[in-house]
Amino acid sequence: MPVRIALDAMGGDHAPQAIVRGALAALADDPDLELVLVGDERRIHAELAVQGPLPDRLRLVHASQVIPMDAPPVEALRAHKDSSLVRMAELGASGEVQAVVSAGNTGACAAVAQLKLKPLSCVTRPGIAVTIPAFHGPFVLCDVGANIQARPRHLYEYAVMATLYAQHVVGIPRPRVALMSIGEEQGKGTGLVRQTHELLRRDASINFVGNAEGRELFENRCDVAICDGFVGNIVLKFVEGLAEGLFRTIAHEFEHEEEALKGRFCGALERVWQRHDYSRYGGAPLLGINGVCIICHGRSNMVAICNAVKAARRFLEQRFNEVLVARLQIVGG
Repeated sequence: MPVRIALDAMGGDHAPQAIVRGALAALADDPDLELVLVGDERRIHAELAVQGPLPDRLRLVHASQVIPMDAPPVEALRAHKDSSLVRMAELGASGEVQAVVSAGNTGACAAVAQLKLKPLSCVTRPGIAVTIPAFHGPFVLCDVGANIQARPRHLYEYAVMATLYAQHVVGIPRPRVALMSIGEEQGKGTGLVRQTHELLRRDASINFVGNAEGRELFENRCDVAICDGFVGNIVLKFVEGLAEGLFRTIAHEFEHEEEALKGRFCGALERVWQRHDYSRYGGAPLLGINGVCIICHGRSNMVAICNAVKAARRFLEQRFNEVLVARLQIVGG
């Protein structure tokens, strides 16, 4: 059965080029896929002209405005009602598409998805779940920016939602869930952390392994790490910067080595980079909304956009929201 997904063609540092090329790559890989590019038709057509004729399974919807990457979310949505981001969300809300994908302003994307698509009735506050590659395999971090003023109930729901996401989409059979704190002891952390710890400890259906410190995220301590959006966003940006800095530093050290040694090393470094490249995962779902919204990195390239479309499709195929609603209703969500 055909799947129809809308993309914010103007969102991201490399829009519309990366979005258009990623969309075309996704269409080439999936004959049952239909895509809608939302944005400035003139700029999209100009990019498509470089790539070739407009595919039958690709449609354009014009939007006259673009929300800047650094604009405050709520104010930006009010001032840009004909933006590609808003028009894309409206397509999702009306049922014209089954999923939406954007590499634009993260806060605005999360806000417009909640405004237009609406949270699921059993979810108090949606959260962004990002998959982070590590030496032992990927782990899921939630929330990374949708909710910076979280309550214990919100973090509890993130644990439930991220567990199901890790199981059904990432492919981790029985995810171990940890709560991010400043110490492993139950009494450590803020009031929010301590109260959330008690909620998670009381739910036997969650494979809760207690608190986890930041350094333990890469020591195979857990498969799902839970925190509020303020902490999560700092952790995510720190990990990204540290990884890129380390790779640059190591590569720089080998610049003046012999060519034979440099060649062998660069091959190994490239393989390591490929295993830890965020573009493999495409984007992060906003868990808990009545629909599918994938939020991509602002620097997403063609590969990341193509993989984000595939991630949205997997989300739909797994009927994730139906599983989530059934699970939260059991615990009185």
